[in-house]
Amino acid sequence: MHFTRTGSSWINQGERWFGFLTDQMIRRGSHKNVQALERDIRTWVKRWNEDPTPLTWTKTADEILDSLARFCRRTSGAGH
Repeated sequence: MHFTRTGSSWINQGERWFGFLTDQMIRRGSHKNVQALERDIRTWVKRWNEDPTPLTWTKTADEILDSLARFCRRTSGAGH
């Protein structure tokens, strides 16, 4: 388990945004030089900002806690 302070939860959303950028543009693209990469990133960010998609939770707090409890039961005493 990893403890994340309440005030740093925005970092998780920032990391997810960079994940979208990486998955949707950088890995799929072919960039001949740094200038082409920078241009493509700026274009992707511009399009993202024109039609932003808010990050939403898909599970309730109870579902997340139940999943965590199942994980803890499965891994407790596993000799790690």
